[in-house]
Amino acid sequence: MRILAISGSLRRDSHNRELLRAAGTLLPAGAELEVFEGLAAVPPYDADLDGPAPPLGVAALRRAIREADALLIATPEYNHSIPGQLKTALDWASRPLASNVLRDKPVAVVGASTGLFGAVWAQAETRKVLAAIGARVVDTELPVPQAGDAFDATGTLVEPQLQAELAAIVTELVSEITPVDLAA
Repeated sequence: MRILAISGSLRRDSHNRELLRAAGTLLPAGAELEVFEGLAAVPPYDADLDGPAPPLGVAALRRAIREADALLIATPEYNHSIPGQLKTALDWASRPLASNVLRDKPVAVVGASTGLFGAVWAQAETRKVLAAIGARVVDTELPVPQAGDAFDATGTLVEPQLQAELAAIVTELVSEITPVDLAA
C-alpha cells in the first residue's frame, strides 16, 4: 500500500515535512510512504491550461495521486487557513470534479506550527476542501503546536502522546484503503 505524503510547506526542512517523515516510521506493516516533492512546480490554477496536456507539475501531481492508495497531507497554517500552494494543488487535483484523482481516495490531514494551535484551522479548512472535492476524509486531527520543540534531532516526536496519536491516524488511514483502492 502506497501512501502519498504532501507537505503544504515548500520549505525543505519544514516542521510539516518532519511530521510526514515521523508518520513514515509509524506506518503499519505493508504500507510505505512516498513524499511528493513537486508541489513548487504546480502553477496557479488556470482553466485555460487544463485539458489533455496540463502543465508538467500538474501532470506529475495528478499521476502521483492517482497511483497512490491514500494521501497524508501535513499542512502549516498561513493566515488562519490553507497555504496558497497547497490550495492550488488541490484545485488542480479536483478537476474534472466528477472524475478527479481525489474522488473516493482516503485522505488524512495533520499539521504542525510554531504557534500554540498546531495548525488546527488549516487542518479543518483542508479537510473541508477535500470533502468538497469528493475525497474520503479521515475526520481526525493532529495539531502539533510549538513544532520547533516537538521533534528531537532524529525527527521523532518528543511527546509520546503525539507519537501515539500520529500512529493512530496513519493506522486509520491505512484501514480506509479498500480492495477497490488497491486494484485501481
